[in-house]
Amino acid sequence: SKKQAEKAVHQKKEQSKTKCRKARRRHINLVAEFNHRQRKNIWLETHIWHAKRFHMVKKWGYCLGNSPTEKSYRACYRAMTKHCLLQDLSYYCCLELKGKENELLKQLARICSIDTGLTFQEACFLSGRFEGSLNLYRADRYPEDMLGPATFIWKPRDGSENRQLWIWVHPALKQDILRELKAVFQCSEPEEICITEPVTASIQEEKQVEVVTSLGNKRKKEDKEGEKAVPVKKIIGDGTRDPFQSYSWIARTTGITISDRSMEILRYRLIGPLSHSVLTDTLKAASVQTV
Repeated sequence: SKKQAEKAVHQKKEQSKTKCRKARRRHINLVAEFNHRQRKNIWLETHIWHAKRFHMVKKWGYCLGNSPTEKSYRACYRAMTKHCLLQDLSYYCCLELKGKENELLKQLARICSIDTGLTFQEACFLSGRFEGSLNLYRADRYPEDMLGPATFIWKPRDGSENRQLWIWVHPALKQDILRELKAVFQCSEPEEICITEPVTASIQEEKQVEVVTSLGNKRKKEDKEGEKAVPVKKIIGDGTRDPFQSYSWIARTTGITISDRSMEILRYRLIGPLSHSVLTDTLKAASVQTV
């Protein structure tokens, strides 16, 4: 019929407007799409790799790989027992504490107990050589009101009394633990207001991509001239925090600051007998130059 014929012509016109695969796969388009599509549920940097191989689930504000689409359990087990298996744990939240060592230890002692094992003040952890793990409680409430498990690592000493501590917690526990830390250290005032640059920048990048692709023949010329303006893969906020909220707080009396470093510091877990050799082959020590 006439209507079907018109519909077919209309569909052909729509199809002709879509970019060819080569255009869609160009770096500038891929990165802009990455930044755009993780507005509601945050993606890890390994998201696209996982999305092709795993059933994805939306949990704790993130989009995470849950179970493999293929029968790869034997391969994973083989990697763990004989080679090396890598897991992306970047969805775990990192809370950073900065301040004088004695002030930090004094208040941290209130949210844990030596009855449960080694705590923040243990010498082997204070040196920064080892990562510790413990259970956190509401201040002065042990053995009641447990907040949940956490792991931590101190930045090695640099000769100053000021120290830096990173506490890693599950995203489901982050808000409760962050609230307790802010109360214990009296960090109520925002040190920095969360700048909305990542959001506005990603919108500008998308507009820039639209302009470049609409120029058609001038596409290559634009790329060469605007090489420095190629968009960067951005993680907007994190799954447990609105991008417009504050992310750093300070206590005016002690100068201690608490910062939410979630999704700023990536975290990977390597399992297997060859994990150490994989790390040594991958990471190269930098030559430290003293002026």
